[in-house]
Amino acid sequence: MAALSSNLLFIAFILYLVATPFYGGAIKSKKELNENKGTNKWGVIAVALTIVGFIAQLGYFITRWIAAGHAPVSNMFEFTTFFGMALVGAFIIIYFIYRTSLLGLFTMPVALLVIAYASMFPKDISPLIPALQSYWLHIHVTTVAIGEAILAISFAAGVIYLVKAIDQTKSNKRNFWLEVVMFSLVAVLGFVVVSTVFSATGYHEKFNWTDKHGKVNVMEYTMPALTGPNEGELLTNEGFKPLVEMPAIINAKKLNTVIWSLMAGLVLYGFIRLVLRKRIAAALKPFVKNINLDFVDEISYRSVLIGFPVFTLGGLVFAMIWAQMAWSRFWGWDPKEVWALITWLFYAAFMHLRLSKGWHGEKSAWLAVIGFVIIMFNLVAVNLIIAGLHSYAGS
Repeated sequence: MAALSSNLLFIAFILYLVATPFYGGAIKSKKELNENKGTNKWGVIAVALTIVGFIAQLGYFITRWIAAGHAPVSNMFEFTTFFGMALVGAFIIIYFIYRTSLLGLFTMPVALLVIAYASMFPKDISPLIPALQSYWLHIHVTTVAIGEAILAISFAAGVIYLVKAIDQTKSNKRNFWLEVVMFSLVAVLGFVVVSTVFSATGYHEKFNWTDKHGKVNVMEYTMPALTGPNEGELLTNEGFKPLVEMPAIINAKKLNTVIWSLMAGLVLYGFIRLVLRKRIAAALKPFVKNINLDFVDEISYRSVLIGFPVFTLGGLVFAMIWAQMAWSRFWGWDPKEVWALITWLFYAAFMHLRLSKGWHGEKSAWLAVIGFVIIMFNLVAVNLIIAGLHSYAGS
């Protein structure tokens, strides 16, 4: 059953990958209206491949649930693949509401990066730790993922708006920050590449280290240790000695992975710029030249309008109920809880500025992009680097 589950996830990934250029073909055919009430054969093929891929990924989720005996959302691999599936599902729903292939061209690469990112974490099925042995695991975690996935659609729409609205011929802060967003996506790809390379070479080294409770543990690295664990002692002969030792509150191994990912991302970004001979955002400009900005702005706003209350339920309400049951308190200022609150406060401010202050158009698009950056920081940095009660999520 576990093998079938893995195969279905791989099939879904391939179908998403094949579908992406068809979305580009749908845009270049120029047969879709600005309001996207028309369609064409490229768009039909792209959406059909996406739906079949989503069904395959749903099959992966169900078969892994059967094999594990619990909802497969208990670690980074499982949660992130579910997040990717929810993102594709949210896009499919939005597509049939607005009939826009352009959104697929920007959403599917993000979904592919999310799934590829997930695949770099351990895929083994393991028993739930006591803190996770609750039906609230299904309710809280899946609702959070679905809410974040819907909010991610607003990010894709926001990027489309900014690529269209910003003059790419000028060097200014708006272009700089838009390109930073593009680099961030490339850095995720860098994580996949560098993890794959070191995994293929079988690289590993071990350290004895002392955690924040004073207990000595063993930590195994799969990449050369630029950042070493607290009071670390290298056990591997001829292993790479860390450049700097991190305090116990920081997960040195996963911070090391983030640093390697950023380095690989810089190399990949430089290569892409060399090939394109222009900024990535500028290269995307031809795909958005015929879109209606008000139309894209509406999609971005409505995605937040739907995703925000779903995230509120999962990330705050359900989370506090489960925290009371598991730890006998509703709130404890755990890093994951703090960033969930920061995410909620940001989107609450987004709604306020949109409705009360008239922040439409480009301002709203920037808010949608920043909101997704906060979500990804919570998923990547908080899960991987900062030790807390939710540290099991980084395994």
